Amino acid sequence: MTHEAAGVPSRNDDDQQDEARPDAGEPEGGEPGPGAPGDGASGAEQRPEARLAQAVRVAEQALIEFEIAVETFRVEVENFSRLHHQRLGPMYARLDELDAQIAEARAAKTGDPEDLRKAEEARSVVMPMPGVDELFHDWMDSEGLSPEASAMLTDQTVRPPKRVRPTDEARKLYRDLVRKAHPDLAQDEAERVRRDEFIARVNAAYGRGDEALLNELAEEWAAGPAAPRQELSEADELYARLDWLTQRKELLTEWAQELEESAIGAMLRMAPDDPDQLLEEIAEQLLGEVSQREAELAALVQ
Repeated sequence: MTHEAAGVPSRNDDDQQDEARPDAGEPEGGEPGPGAPGDGASGAEQRPEARLAQAVRVAEQALIEFEIAVETFRVEVENFSRLHHQRLGPMYARLDELDAQIAEARAAKTGDPEDLRKAEEARSVVMPMPGVDELFHDWMDSEGLSPEASAMLTDQTVRPPKRVRPTDEARKLYRDLVRKAHPDLAQDEAERVRRDEFIARVNAAYGRGDEALLNELAEEWAAGPAAPRQELSEADELYARLDWLTQRKELLTEWAQELEESAIGAMLRMAPDDPDQLLEEIAEQLLGEVSQREAELAALVQ
């Protein structure tokens, strides 16, 4: 979705980069601009970090507006897709069924292997309605309900829970992890909290007999706690924020493009102001195709 379509003003990349640069806003020729030394501005306004912070705030507001526009379009596509399925889905299903019947009638007449293949292929795309026995698989017996169904209706246990039998390797991993990570080995409260959380995950994995996850947890514990976050300078934090905002904008642009290029998105672009009328027009076309298929089928089975 273009920026204009999303409701976000479009600006070229050079303009955006100029905003983000600490020296943005200075007139050509090196003449002091507003806030430059000697014009009586405060020291904070003269700092490059202050101008960089302003660029971050501008980028944040632009990103918020763009996100709103993309999400709005996503909701429109989702709603139109649901409406499209409700109104036109039965017509598409009817066309698929007619195509299958036409192919089968033609194959029955000719007996040609290629016609038989096409008939089988056409039938394979038709979505059949499941029968009662499929919908209620093993829930019905001679008395009307299976034991499982009867137990469920009377609030009894349907079947005993599956018993987990951990492997020998899982038991070994569990014991090793508990010995190494037990909260009682903590030297301070923060370490105890970390160990409590880790042992809870170990217990859950062992309770499911999940040997693979226990191995992952063993590797995690061996790697040790995450290194403390290195403190960044004010400028570094602002540049990192600008970089994240740029990446987020690129990701949103990709999502918007996918929405625009989808079948439903393309339909919405055809009639952004009156999508309901577009549905009516498509429905009329489909009805015409249904009539043509029915006439073709009638001619084949005469």
